[in-house]
Amino acid sequence: MSIKKEFVFTTNDKKSIKIYKDDVISFLQKLPTDSVDVIVTDPAYSGMNNKLKLGAGRIVGTYKDKGKDSSRWFSEFEDTQENYILFLTECKRVLKKDTGHIYIMFDSYSLLSLGAIVRDYFDVKNLITWDKVNLGMGHYFRRRHEYIVFATNGNTRKIKHRSFPDVWRFKRIHNAKYPTQKPVEVFQAMIHASSEENFTICDPFLGSGSSAIASIKNNCNFIGCDVSDKSLEISSKRIEDYIKTNKDILQPKSSSVEEKVFWE
Repeated sequence: MSIKKEFVFTTNDKKSIKIYKDDVISFLQKLPTDSVDVIVTDPAYSGMNNKLKLGAGRIVGTYKDKGKDSSRWFSEFEDTQENYILFLTECKRVLKKDTGHIYIMFDSYSLLSLGAIVRDYFDVKNLITWDKVNLGMGHYFRRRHEYIVFATNGNTRKIKHRSFPDVWRFKRIHNAKYPTQKPVEVFQAMIHASSEENFTICDPFLGSGSSAIASIKNNCNFIGCDVSDKSLEISSKRIEDYIKTNKDILQPKSSSVEEKVFWE
């Protein structure tokens, strides 16, 4: 695979964890057809950011507008319909036919503008709501949730149990080292429901590496990428430390508010 930068780890259970510096489309195009069992991902959508402004500034912004505090900003996926179609086309190609599952996270704006396109490529099975418990930003009802579209790649392979709910209550991460860091438990829920040991999990929008940590916890192989140097720096350190110490340096405590989560 021709890439700019890569990190390769082996877990104590001999699982392969690989992360690359690359943009999402280039990365997916380099992966072999039918090579991934489950895709779990949280795209850095530009739509909400371009349309919604709060106070004097934007939620995250783009590099050209980042101002003085560059640590809060990261490169976005320009979510035009053309880009999104290319993204979904490559996801469908790399995801195993007849057995593959895919989870794509959406904010409210991107769900309305792009969510319906997923049906053209995958069999959408459910819309999951992630309840962040604590209120977020917003002028017209403050935001407390995001959405996850769950779909299959032309198959009827079930999730592990019919009792799993479609509302997940995990607290948002505050004061994160990486913008929009998601709780590991969000990805654990996806991976646990859809994976078996030794499955290969893919996240082409790696961010802080929460999906990689969740994959390790589920005894799965992992492959992911991000275009950001900061993402690779933070994620590689996080993964390396977790394999060595079994401790998560970016999220030391569980974000679940339930007494028992459904994968226990």
